[in-house]
Amino acid sequence: MYDITGDIKENGTFLLNCQWKPEELDKILPAKAKRDLANKHVNFYIVDAISIAKSLGLGGRTNTVLQSAFFKLANIIPADEASEYMKKAAYKSFIKKGQAVVDMNYAAIDAGADAVVKVKIPAAWKKAEDKKTKAKALKGRKEVVDFVKDILEPVVAQKGDLLPVSTFLDRADGTSPQGTAAYEKRGVAVDVPCWNPENCIQCNFCSLVCPHATIRPVALPESDEEKVKGMKLLPMTGLAGYKFGVTVSVLDCLGCGSCVQVCPGKKGEKALSMVPAATQQKEQQYFDISYKYADNPEVLAKFKPETVKGSQFKQPLLEFSGACAGCGETPYAKLITQLFGDRMFIANATGCSSIWGGSAPSTPYTVNKEGKGPAWANSLFEDNAEYGLGMATAVNQRRAKLVEIITKLAENESLAAPAKEWLDAKDDGKASVPASEKLIAAIKAAAKGNKSREFASLCKQALAMEDLFIKKSMWIFGGDGWAYDIGFGGLDHVLASGEDVNIFVFDTEVYSNTGGQASKSTPTGSVAQFAAAGKATKKKDLAGIAMSYGYVYVAQVAMGADYNQCVKAISEAESYHGPSLVIGYAPCINHGIKKGLGTSMLETKAAVAAGYWHTFRFNPLLAAEGKNPFTLDSKEPTNDYKEFINTESRYSSLNLFFPERAKVLFDRAEQEAKEKYLKLKKLADQ
Repeated sequence: MYDITGDIKENGTFLLNCQWKPEELDKILPAKAKRDLANKHVNFYIVDAISIAKSLGLGGRTNTVLQSAFFKLANIIPADEASEYMKKAAYKSFIKKGQAVVDMNYAAIDAGADAVVKVKIPAAWKKAEDKKTKAKALKGRKEVVDFVKDILEPVVAQKGDLLPVSTFLDRADGTSPQGTAAYEKRGVAVDVPCWNPENCIQCNFCSLVCPHATIRPVALPESDEEKVKGMKLLPMTGLAGYKFGVTVSVLDCLGCGSCVQVCPGKKGEKALSMVPAATQQKEQQYFDISYKYADNPEVLAKFKPETVKGSQFKQPLLEFSGACAGCGETPYAKLITQLFGDRMFIANATGCSSIWGGSAPSTPYTVNKEGKGPAWANSLFEDNAEYGLGMATAVNQRRAKLVEIITKLAENESLAAPAKEWLDAKDDGKASVPASEKLIAAIKAAAKGNKSREFASLCKQALAMEDLFIKKSMWIFGGDGWAYDIGFGGLDHVLASGEDVNIFVFDTEVYSNTGGQASKSTPTGSVAQFAAAGKATKKKDLAGIAMSYGYVYVAQVAMGADYNQCVKAISEAESYHGPSLVIGYAPCINHGIKKGLGTSMLETKAAVAAGYWHTFRFNPLLAAEGKNPFTLDSKEPTNDYKEFINTESRYSSLNLFFPERAKVLFDRAEQEAKEKYLKLKKLADQ
């Protein structure tokens, strides 16, 4: 993918991090790289930083190993001095995470310097010949293929600065085609999940929690089994005549292992295990055909899309984002696109969700087989709620005009019935789909057989607004820095407006994208930028503020703690004809989870069990029925609050540097959590 040897100087030094042996390199390295190394008389070294980091407990963090190897070879300063400097820097950088992490990095520094292997460059490499390969056949919509060839591939290959301005002239409106992230195929994971069918209970949890939509269930008719020879399959539970499989996009997976962590398996034996990616390359072909079997009406009739299992037979319309491996935000957004993505608008606040949602040159938001997907746009940090409300207002105004036209068309006898059906269903996300299809077909048929100019004009106007027939799902996305802090005024204004918009807050309890600064969502005792000695004030009760209006649907969810509650709350919020606010607990790399971000779902579950986070729903429709609108979904805490927070360095580091203050703040935080639960329980018992 990259020309990594093109800029090497004569007699330069080149260090390659790889798991290959020197004798394997001849078959693996590209011909150009071999020619550069040989003709420029390069000093060529390899180091297996990946295996070293894994053996030391550092996971995929190879930077310390490689830095040590660099100083060994660069000879800028004596290697012994460099080692000492690096260890001092490692102590300063990692002591907040505990002495064990510091010791791991010390070991990595020592190992990196010793693990460098010199490679003897064969003379034959000077005349290495490029393999004759067919040009990669790109498939997809023309505008996507053109964008990939003209812009994405050069930029991804680090050659974007060489593109002339003329390349961008045809795209001067600032839009990008959806689904371009699928063409990157970065192949960065060392280990990827491998499905073991004999232990699978077909729960689809693995797909639900995957931050990058790289593991998916497939339900295919038994009659198609011959077409996928070699694919691992099981008889499908609950649906005769179908086979079930789990596919993995080896080249898009980031290797976080979140799917393995949540897999229940059979009798304690998991149906997923992490194995070297090199052993799973053949699985990519089965993942690629999974798109064909997504959104099958027969499957979705049996397994409803509004359920955990059923939702995962829908194609994710957010896939292969650049979010951190194990990200706690993207599983929520991906789920929302599976439920409503084919009729969805998204206004996205600047922050992590705009970075993984639309970083040039690619976008992970994509379209289904019908070419329908989310319309996504990024606004400023401070005004995203208003921006989303503006989208909703524009759609409402345009649909009002469409209603006016359809009302006139309903006077025509041939259109009376389908027009009435549509007018009755136009504000129902589900019912508006078949009603729209019937009416559009009827208008097209009626227009052909009617010679009235006025009628023909009305038909033409209606069909020109064909994209508005189905009810749109209006969403506003952003993090807690936007929702609790800088954009709160706008968010409050939108909630108070009474408009039918849905707000989802990815609550990482810190400004994740800008370096981990404290926000008003940061809880008592948490260490963050601008709260180095632990935040002294408690977390803002955004949900409580929203519930005070009485007419806003409000929910707090934690996917890893309760999959069903999460799916139910999001579905209820979207179907509610009024403003809705859903706040999702999203573990973040800034939390310093000691077991790694790949355990984010387990961390979420532990947060609820300890009473650190609570899940609930406030549905105004229940109040209209004379019922209590508030439902507390999380149970009384069963785990120790302080034990939980000390599994994350954002809390445990306070014990290291300010132990006395830590005791005061942690006691206060624990008491605040207890009081919060009692307050919620009182609301639920009314």
